[in-house]
Amino acid sequence: MPHDLFGDVSLRPSSVRSRRSPVLAISILLHVAALLALGIVPLLATDTLPTPRRVIDYFLPHEVMPVAVPAPSRTLSSNLRPTGRPDSAPSTTVAAPLDAPTGIAAETGKEGSTGSAGPVGPPVAGAIEGLPGSVEPAPPPPPTEPIRLHAGIRAPRKLVDVQPIYPDIARAAHAEGVVIIEATIDVRGNVTAVRVLRSHALLEQAALEAVRQWKFTPTLLNGVPVPIIMTVTVNFTLR
Repeated sequence: MPHDLFGDVSLRPSSVRSRRSPVLAISILLHVAALLALGIVPLLATDTLPTPRRVIDYFLPHEVMPVAVPAPSRTLSSNLRPTGRPDSAPSTTVAAPLDAPTGIAAETGKEGSTGSAGPVGPPVAGAIEGLPGSVEPAPPPPPTEPIRLHAGIRAPRKLVDVQPIYPDIARAAHAEGVVIIEATIDVRGNVTAVRVLRSHALLEQAALEAVRQWKFTPTLLNGVPVPIIMTVTVNFTLR
């Protein structure tokens, strides 16, 4: 019968198994006891656990180092003082009286005033319309020199119209045409000066003599009569 070469390796004798069983049991008990000691001993300890250093530093009072604050210089205080206010301005601080009053004075009606009222001057020109003391701004003075008639001025109305006399030499020559004249009218509506802008040799003098006799209504600027310069036209036509 052949011999089994690997029988001793795969099969352990019963004597070996019997010796290792108590050792295994003791090892398990020791491990269990060590684990129980690690868990129970801290619970049974009566001493206070140490506190971390960072937490202790947070709760301990810190020493405050005094810091000296320099007094403000005179130059800085003078620069911060409002302009125009004297250094010796009286203080407006109201303090409580220390002694009880002996009597009650009659009211004067000026207890709430903080200063004396100065004299009231005349109203300022150009103030807002509708407010007390406001006045309308005065219109500008009328011009003394003649001004040219423009769109802002209403043209005067002619009161006296003198027709020019047709010169005989112009009639004989059958001369017709237009003479344009620049006339200066004073504040009363009278023509004080004339100047020819467009001339006709045979008709110019007759036109000037007629325009000098015209009369107009006064020309008003802001309700005031003013002298003006106006252009007029004299038309000569043969009939």
